Amino acid sequence: MANQIDDIARQAREGSVASIIQILNDKLAHVGVRARAVFASGILQLLCEAATPQLLEQSSLVDRIREILENLSPRNIRRVNINTRLVREHQLLWLEEISRDPENQLLWSQEIKLRKPNLFKRLAAAHHERQAEERALPRIAAPRSMQQPRQFKRGIVGGVSLSVLLLVAVAAIYKGLNSPVPNSTAATTQAVASPSSSEATPAVKTSKENPNSAVDSFSQAVRVAEQAATQGKTAQSRENWLVVAAKWQQASDLMAAVSPNHPRSATAVNRTVLYRQNSDRAQQEAQNK
Repeated sequence: MANQIDDIARQAREGSVASIIQILNDKLAHVGVRARAVFASGILQLLCEAATPQLLEQSSLVDRIREILENLSPRNIRRVNINTRLVREHQLLWLEEISRDPENQLLWSQEIKLRKPNLFKRLAAAHHERQAEERALPRIAAPRSMQQPRQFKRGIVGGVSLSVLLLVAVAAIYKGLNSPVPNSTAATTQAVASPSSSEATPAVKTSKENPNSAVDSFSQAVRVAEQAATQGKTAQSRENWLVVAAKWQQASDLMAAVSPNHPRSATAVNRTVLYRQNSDRAQQEAQNK
């Protein structure tokens, strides 16, 4: 089970939307919030739903989502648009619906930018992933005559790595001590006088989908649905079913992103509903475990 959780986290760090949503739903379930997402035009469009507006209080939910995603630090994802609304039974074309009429569809919307982790956190994450990969690989005992040279080499590599880290830390501290201190009063005044456009107008950006992206959305949705169906045949544990539910949800979101001008738009609408129902059933299976 621990290996599977590590694998889901690794896939989320690599940018897998299905894994990101699985982790978000697992961490937001205790506050009554359910999340859905689709990655479009370089932005992770995130839809958070709850039964009451109080559960979607803006400042606390934004801080919680930011903390979760920055700890994951998913690859190639830096901009996240958080959209919120009350739970709805029908989930057809949700991204298109909220883009067309955000004032009537959403409680609020805010775009955030994720901070990159510092050097030491990235090194720690990489070390953790290497350890997870080593645990997953079968171990073959080496002859005793080879163990001592290997241990000696590991000691040298570890010592060199530690020295490099210390040099980087000292250089960073030295640079910080010798850098000029900006005028804090002027900086604060400027920040108040000219806020960033993303914070001042967090409205959803509407963009027309070109035919190629529509075709990609449809075909990608089919591939993800096939993966979900295959994994659903062997799912047994709660974690297995959560993975299946996340994949069905991602497939549904991809179908929902297909343009109405697409030649198979009617099929996409039907499969959006079908895949969402499959996701709900998989989540129910996970709750019964």
